[in-house]
Order: sequence, then structure tokens, then C-alpha cells
Amino acid sequence: MGLGTIITLAVLVAIAVYVITIYNALVQIKHNVSKAWANIDVLLKQRHDELPKLIETCKQYMKFEQETLTKVIEARSKVFSAREAQNMPALGQAEGTLRSAIGSLFALAESYPELKANQTFQQLQTRISSLENAIADRREFYNESVNINNVRIEQFPDAIIASMMGFKAAQLLEFTEEEKKNVDVGQLFKS
Repeated sequence: MGLGTIITLAVLVAIAVYVITIYNALVQIKHNVSKAWANIDVLLKQRHDELPKLIETCKQYMKFEQETLTKVIEARSKVFSAREAQNMPALGQAEGTLRSAIGSLFALAESYPELKANQTFQQLQTRISSLENAIADRREFYNESVNINNVRIEQFPDAIIASMMGFKAAQLLEFTEEEKKNVDVGQLFKS
């Protein structure tokens, strides 16, 4: 075997190792996006399961506030549908509506001292609030994972391998302007 053949083989092996390394990195990044989504999905499911308990507890005290309870129920259903379809734009919008409805429900509960004193309500309120915080943290992690994925599949030379192997850009989880604006807490308590 001649020196030229050995050099050619060494270059081909080096290129193959480089391509495999890039491919494996892209696979890992793609799975990080999936893992980040799964983390959000778990929390959304937990919140989805907790909300009916909160609503039932509130129904016992808030006999004349059916409209607020209905808004929470409808928003919960929209989040569930968007989550199941993994429709990020719809999920962002539905999340905004649900968070607003839950905020209204908690603010309205201020008018019901017996409800506020109810231990089940307090536990559910604390649980849902902690889930909301965890969901917000996981959304940030998901969007960071998506950003890393999208940048890598557009960078040279990763873009070549990504297009050859069918890697796709992931969609950021974005929210409506309504959800991003500052909340007037004083106004919530006047409701």
C-alpha cells in the first residue's frame, strides 16, 4: 500500500469521524428539545389534573361565580387540546388564557372568606401556583433547547449534515402580548 493511499484513507477516516461527531451532536440536541417538551408536558398534565379539584372546591362556595369557573374550565380544555397536538402557537395562546382565568379565580376567592380559609383550597392554590412557576421555568429551558437546535442546524458545516439527515427546526413556545404585559394586581382584587 502506497503513501498516497494511506493518506487518502486517513483523510476519509477523519472526514467520516467528523461527520459522525456532528451527526451525534445534532441527535443529542434534537433529543434535548424532546426532553424539554416532555418536562413541560408532565407539568401541564399535573396542572390539568389539579384544576378540577380546585374548581370543585370553589363551586361549594362560589355559587354565583359560574362565569369565572367556566372560563377556567374552557381554558383548561384548550391547553389540553394544544398540548396533545403539540401546537406551540395554540398552546402559547391557551396558556395565556388559562393563566388569566386562574388569576381571576384566585382574585375572586378574596371575596369569599370561608373559601380562603378552606384548607383544601389553600393546598390546591399553593400547588397550582408552584406548578405555574415550574411551568415557567421549563418553558424557558424548552425555548433555550429549541434555540440551540435551530442555531446548530443552520451553522456551517452542521447545516450540510442536518439537511442531508433530515433534521428540522423546532418551534419556540411563544406567548401572546396579553400574557407578556404587566399584571395590575390592584385591579384583580377589585373584581
